[in-house]
Amino acid sequence: MIGRVAACYGLETSSLRSIWKWRSQQPRHESGAPRADADVLLNAGGRRLLVQLCGVEEGVLARALPSCGLEDARLPAEEDEAPTAVWRVGGVLAGPVAFGCRLCTARRTGAGVRAVRYMPLWSRVWIRHGRWLLDADADQPYEYLDVRNIPEMAAAPRRWAGVARRAVRVGSGPERVFALAGAVVGRWWEQALGWERETVWPRRLHQVAGGDAGPEFEWWRIVGRGAVVFPEGVAVAEALLDPAMAELVWVDSGAGRPQALPADGLFCRRLGERVGREWLGPLAAADHGGPLIAWMSSVIRLRRGAGGPPGYDNDPWWLRREHQPVTMAGQLRVLGKEKRAPGSGTMWRAVVPAEQRMRIGSLIGSAEEQLLQLRGVQSGPTAEVARQVLQGLGHSAGLVEAAWKRTAVAAVNGGVPLEEVARWADMSPGTLKRMLSAGGEEDDG
Repeated sequence: MIGRVAACYGLETSSLRSIWKWRSQQPRHESGAPRADADVLLNAGGRRLLVQLCGVEEGVLARALPSCGLEDARLPAEEDEAPTAVWRVGGVLAGPVAFGCRLCTARRTGAGVRAVRYMPLWSRVWIRHGRWLLDADADQPYEYLDVRNIPEMAAAPRRWAGVARRAVRVGSGPERVFALAGAVVGRWWEQALGWERETVWPRRLHQVAGGDAGPEFEWWRIVGRGAVVFPEGVAVAEALLDPAMAELVWVDSGAGRPQALPADGLFCRRLGERVGREWLGPLAAADHGGPLIAWMSSVIRLRRGAGGPPGYDNDPWWLRREHQPVTMAGQLRVLGKEKRAPGSGTMWRAVVPAEQRMRIGSLIGSAEEQLLQLRGVQSGPTAEVARQVLQGLGHSAGLVEAAWKRTAVAAVNGGVPLEEVARWADMSPGTLKRMLSAGGEEDDG
């Protein structure tokens, strides 16, 4: 907003900013580039000044700027204080921030400049110009992805409108329903590299990448994830709100006679059909520890009346922290660090499922405690402590290596050239091929 006002007066943005007293520096990425999702909070005097410069009423300004009126401890509370401002990261203030459509910005303002907006994740399909508007919090050059040639992307927002209304009626709220559905399809997205029968998502990914993801396949998998899985996310949200689907969960659980959820249950089979993948049911049912099984378990507990007092454990729409997908910005940071320092130990945390990350972390923590014992900080037979340390570290290393092998196999199966994967792994293609072959034999056994 300040930049647009400065342009109207023929001034540089920095010149107009000097009118306010700033209490913080502009947020930046690790690379030093300014964050596109940075926002500004103003005290009462600062808001009055902006109103005067814009020539609009403060109520109009508040509707245009969702962060207008929000407070910060660094801003003076006194009405007569000089105009003061403080920088904040937008996503922390008022929700997810995305880039706006430059074509629409040019139509309304006469200038095709970059714009950012507070936008919920389900509103990122910009049907007017066939674009998926990307998150503005990541350090990457694209503002949008072209989805004009993906017809299901145009249908998904219209379908979501009905899903959102149903979410309001049942009292769960669109935000929570979409977050849970997004976690479910995000989990599938991470597993899909190993799904031989999955053809829809690879096709879409190459389309949003301009025709071919090529050697930047892993980068495009991160940037394109939200757009590629969006239609399935809407379908899953619609299914989770359907009482008939909840009834199938109850039937799979044995209804009045409790039983373990079957691998070929009615619910997961029907869910696979609703997302256009009849073969997906058994894979979804076998994903124990994921958000879908957690939702099913909550539905069963509520139906049986065994959920106890109100709380997260019997709330079907409560999304556990370990089930929340890693953001695009977070994944890009990890990928960038791994490229700068291969083998730095950060990549495995991004590709290992959440429950395995916790298990590996627990094993490493136990090993560290046992090392303290070995050093004499705590008492215990030295030989036994050493044996336990080696076992713990060996188990942790085995889990990490297994996760790495699965990632490499999935990348090769997903179309990434063997030579490219070998370069990431800092080894020869022949060595990698032998390792993957040995890993496949072990998995088959």
